[in-house]
Amino acid sequence: MIRLAKYLKPYILMILLSIILLFVQANADLALPDYLSKIVNNGIQQGGVENAAPQAIRQSQMDKLTLFMSAEDEELVLGNYVLVDQDSPDFATYVEEYPALADEPIYVLDDAEQAEVDKLNPIMGKALLVVSGIEQMMEDPSRVPEMGMGFDFDLSQLPPGTDLFALLEMLPDSQRPQITTAIDEGFAALGDSMINQMAVGAVKSEYEALGIDAGKLQTDYILRTGGLMLLISLLGGACMIAVGLLASRTAAGAARDIRQDVFKKVESFSSAEFNKFSTASLITRSTNDVTQVQRVIFMIMRMVFFAPIIGIGGVIRAIGKSPSMWWIIALAVLTLLGLVLLVFSIALPKFKIMQDLVDRLNLVTRENLSGMMVIRAFNKQEAEAVRFDEANRDLTDTSLFVARVMVTMMPVMMMLMNGLSVLIIWVGAHQVAESTIQVGDMMAFLQYAMQIVFAFLMMSMMFIFLPRAAVSGARIADVLETETVIDDPEEPKELKDPFTGRIEFRNVSFRYPGALDDVLHDITFTAEPGQTTAFIGSTGCGKSTVVNLIPRFYDVTEGAVYVDGTDVRQVRQHDLRDKIGYIPQQGLLFSGTIESNLRYADEDASEETLKESIDIAQAREFVFAKPEGLDAEISQGGTNVSGGQKQRLAIARALVKKPPIYIFDDSFSALDFKTDSALRRALQEKTGGSTVLIVTQRVATVKNADQIIVLDEGRIAGKGKHHELMKDCETYQEIAFSQLSEEELA
Repeated sequence: MIRLAKYLKPYILMILLSIILLFVQANADLALPDYLSKIVNNGIQQGGVENAAPQAIRQSQMDKLTLFMSAEDEELVLGNYVLVDQDSPDFATYVEEYPALADEPIYVLDDAEQAEVDKLNPIMGKALLVVSGIEQMMEDPSRVPEMGMGFDFDLSQLPPGTDLFALLEMLPDSQRPQITTAIDEGFAALGDSMINQMAVGAVKSEYEALGIDAGKLQTDYILRTGGLMLLISLLGGACMIAVGLLASRTAAGAARDIRQDVFKKVESFSSAEFNKFSTASLITRSTNDVTQVQRVIFMIMRMVFFAPIIGIGGVIRAIGKSPSMWWIIALAVLTLLGLVLLVFSIALPKFKIMQDLVDRLNLVTRENLSGMMVIRAFNKQEAEAVRFDEANRDLTDTSLFVARVMVTMMPVMMMLMNGLSVLIIWVGAHQVAESTIQVGDMMAFLQYAMQIVFAFLMMSMMFIFLPRAAVSGARIADVLETETVIDDPEEPKELKDPFTGRIEFRNVSFRYPGALDDVLHDITFTAEPGQTTAFIGSTGCGKSTVVNLIPRFYDVTEGAVYVDGTDVRQVRQHDLRDKIGYIPQQGLLFSGTIESNLRYADEDASEETLKESIDIAQAREFVFAKPEGLDAEISQGGTNVSGGQKQRLAIARALVKKPPIYIFDDSFSALDFKTDSALRRALQEKTGGSTVLIVTQRVATVKNADQIIVLDEGRIAGKGKHHELMKDCETYQEIAFSQLSEEELA
């Protein structure tokens, strides 16, 4: 996959934008449990009251609270509250909100930052709890033992009706630190969060005394917080949709670019490179393998970037909610990592095997489809069915093994999640009972734990798909990084203008890549423009290899091939092949129409040129026999025309190009002798100025050639015209007498 990373460069901005959106989405998802915690803690349990520092408090009540504060705390509190009375300019505004203002002055919390409010909460909370406790004792002295604030009062020793707050106010300032110290010691076991929660009852009582509707306060808080949750959910959903769109476009675009480059690379392959990769494997690499890479790019953008943000953020927020339960998260993470590594180690070796088996299945399928006539002719349908079944079963068994490994992931993950939930509830319930954590915080911790598990689940899915995609990426990169044997020169020469088409072989020897021996030895000849040079010899003597060296399908091992005096290795392949009309033995046609196949040589060719080429190729009789004419359909591979018709259309296609060099690589093998003779006469008339090279095994085809080159085991056994070779070349004589009678050879 890393070797294909360059294909993501055009999409860097989209990737960065998706990461930003994923960060927003992750934070939105992480915020929801926190808001749920607030609804439970503040909205339900605390009646909509968030802080122990009330928004407003009566002056008389504030005076009581300050009795239990140190001088520094009192200064901090009074510095954040503003006294409002009937002389205040905003009296009319506040009296509507706090009706008790009409009877006595009140303190209103100034526009303090949340950080400042967090400082006030424990100070105000402790004081409110002490004042509330004392008020309850004054109403019912039997409640004294329940206070638990670090100091007790025995009201039985005071005269009935004594105002305890008035007595405390009369205490000298030197004794106030003792009181505040005792209060701090009494609340030391409770955290700030629990003090805040316990003080809410006193705050609600104060709000009721101010004339505030407590029920409306609770409803408003729940609706407000719920509305924020809804907006955050919508934001997260919008980010998720946007990321999906960006990931899809990036993955599809990168896959398109990879396929395009693979296709271009394969087009540049010489025959030597095609020997390294089978056709079935190249098809798999440009389809199935690219699809695997595309899927993983999408998943990386959608999950791999998202999962760490959720996982790390979930851990931080969960520990923030309940630091004492960190070990539960650690246990879950370690278990998940162990599971992922186990699955990874089991599944990884199977993915490369799967891709190789896909290659094998494609190979068997392709051979069966292309060789169907041969299979039927030899009654091998059952044997081929068995061969296909073996390849299919091997792939199926491997796929099922990997699928079973993946299937076990989900139930194990679900069991882990359920066990984790039970453990969190069990531990959390004990902590709630001990007043060290609130119910809403426990619920938020549970949700964060689930988010962490899902983050690891997403990463585990990536660990399943990434190895297979890595194998696919490596297979694609192997094609893209293949060094081609035949390349254009760094400083190419230009072919002469005007171009004549003279071809010269000088001491050419050739050996196939990886072979031990040469297949051509010291081949030297010259093919002149306006002449026909024919190559004849037994099967495997190197006839086709000779002509394949001209368009550089292979490069010579020794010697050189010259076209118009220029070494073919010193010119661009495109320029060289633009001068050549090549007709292979197997006339390959493309799906489309007859006209589209002919225009493959020259898209701008006139209709007269097309018809003339058809006439020269002796194809008029079947092309125009149908009413469709040039618009007649050609199926894939030309399977709806005969072998001879296919060859004639391939010859006509080369004639449309009107090149200065024609190479006929045994292109008349499927023609009858009458058609062969008529076609050669027409070629001689219409291509008189071109250099014509013909590879054939028929003596009748080369009888009238200007030069016949006889090959025997890769060497030139004879060179000359027909009558000269009949006198001097024994190899040519053997071939000639095996095909024609003496009268025909005369």
